[in-house]
Amino acid sequence: MPDPKGFLKYTQRETPQRRPVPLRLRDWKEVYEDFSHETLREQAARCMDCGIPFCHNGCPLGNLIPEWNDLVRSDRWRDAIERLHATNNFPEFTGRLCPAPCEGSCVLGINQDPVTIKQVEVEIIDNAFDEGWVVPLPPEKLTGKTVAVVGSGPAGLAAAQQLTRAGHTVTVFERDDRIGGLLRYGIPEFKMEKRHIDRRLEQMEAEGTVFRAGVNVGVDITAAELRSEFDAVVLAGGATASRDLPAPGRELDGIHQAMEFLPWANRVQNGDPVVDDDGLPPIHAKDKKVIIIGGGDTGADCLGTVHRQGAASVHQFEIMPRPPESRADSTPWPVYPLMFRVSAAHEEGGERVYSVNTEEFTGSDGRVTGLRGHEVAMNAGKFEKVEGTDFELEADLVLLAMGFVGPEREGLLTDLGVEITDRGNVARDADFATTVSGVFVAGDMGRGQSLIVWAIAEGRAAAAGVDRYLMGQTALPAPIKPTAVPQR
Repeated sequence: MPDPKGFLKYTQRETPQRRPVPLRLRDWKEVYEDFSHETLREQAARCMDCGIPFCHNGCPLGNLIPEWNDLVRSDRWRDAIERLHATNNFPEFTGRLCPAPCEGSCVLGINQDPVTIKQVEVEIIDNAFDEGWVVPLPPEKLTGKTVAVVGSGPAGLAAAQQLTRAGHTVTVFERDDRIGGLLRYGIPEFKMEKRHIDRRLEQMEAEGTVFRAGVNVGVDITAAELRSEFDAVVLAGGATASRDLPAPGRELDGIHQAMEFLPWANRVQNGDPVVDDDGLPPIHAKDKKVIIIGGGDTGADCLGTVHRQGAASVHQFEIMPRPPESRADSTPWPVYPLMFRVSAAHEEGGERVYSVNTEEFTGSDGRVTGLRGHEVAMNAGKFEKVEGTDFELEADLVLLAMGFVGPEREGLLTDLGVEITDRGNVARDADFATTVSGVFVAGDMGRGQSLIVWAIAEGRAAAAGVDRYLMGQTALPAPIKPTAVPQR
C-alpha cells in the first residue's frame, strides 16, 4: 500500500534538472542531470492510496503504477523492476519518450501537480540495468513454429520478444541498416541515446530472436516467400507515409520531410561516413535560416537537432492556436490535458509561431529562399484566413513535421492483399489478425500514428493473437481490450 500521507509530506513535484543550454548544445547526450534515489523515493511516496488508480486508465500497457511506486518508496528496487517488466517490455524507451498520459490522469493531479510517474519508471529500469538484473529469459522449449516480424520499432520488438519467450522461432526484418525503426533513426540522440536500444537488443538476441537488418520485405523477400517460409507474419512497419504540404514552390530544393532530415544526424552520431570535409551530413542546418512546419514532437526533434547543428535562426510554425498555460476546459481530468508545454528543445531557442498557414514557398535558382504565409482562425471547424495578416519570412531550410498519414501501401501490403480501412490503415480484428490468414498487424501500421505506449501495447496484444493462432490457446497477456481495437 502507498504511504497514505505521502502526498501531504511531499507536496512539491520534482523532476531532474536539465543540463545548462550552452553546455548541452555542444554535444548530443541526453539533456537531463542525474536524479538521486532519495529524491525519487520521496516523489514515489506522493502516489496516493486513491482507491481507483486512474493512472491505469491513462496507460494502454496497464502498467501497475501504484505498485511499483510503493516498491520504490520502500527501497525494494528489484521487486519494482519485476512489476514494471510484467506489463512493459521496454520501460527504458517509454520512460524517455512517452508523453505520460498516466500523469494526466493521476488523481493527485486534480488539485496538485501529478506524481512523477514517468521519472520513477525510467529510474527503475536504469537501476535494474546497472545492477545486472535485466537478463535474457529464453523459452524452456521451442514450439517448432516460425514467425516473421516486419519492422523493428517498438511494436515489432515487443511482439518479437513476447513470441520468442513463448517458444516460437522469431525473425525480425528491418529495411534500414540497423535495428530499431524510428527509435533508431527518428528519435535524436539527445532525447534517447542509442545505447539503450543496443543493450535491449543484446538481451533479445540472447533469448533467441533473430534480427535481419537491411532487408526490404516486399522487395528483397516477396510477400509470397514470406508466407511460405513462416507460419505467421506480424506487420509492424509503422505509419511511414509523411503528410505533405502541396503549396506552390514545394518542389524547391531545401524543403524536406522531417524523416528525410533526422536520420542523417543520427547516422553521424553512429559514426557512419556520411559527412563532408566540414563534418556535415547531406542535409544540415549549419548557418541556415530554418523554418519547421509542425508543432508536435517531431517538430521539437527537428528543433533540437538544428540547434545542435548551428542554425542561424529557427521559426517553428503551428496551424493550431497557442494552448492555454493550464489544463484546457476541453480536456478535463482524467483526459490527457491540452496545455502549453516547453520541451527541452523549445527551451534551447527558436521562435514558436501559432495560428499560421503557409501559402507559398519562394525561391531562386531552384532553391528555397523563404515562404509566404498568413494567420488563421478556426470557424465552424475550418481554418479561415485572417485578412491583413500576410507575411514573408526568409528560409534556407524548411522542414515538414506535420505527422504521418498511414503505412506505405505499395509493395508488401499490396502484394499480401490485406484490407485497408477508410483511414488508410491495415484492417484487423480483435486478435490483431488482418483479412489474410496468418498475417497480423500491430502498432501504427494498423492504428495510425500514435504513442510509443500504444505501439508496445499493440505488439504485446498481437503476440497473444499470433500465439493463439499457432497453438490454439495462449498464456501471453493482451493489455488492450478487443473493444479498443478498430474493427474491420
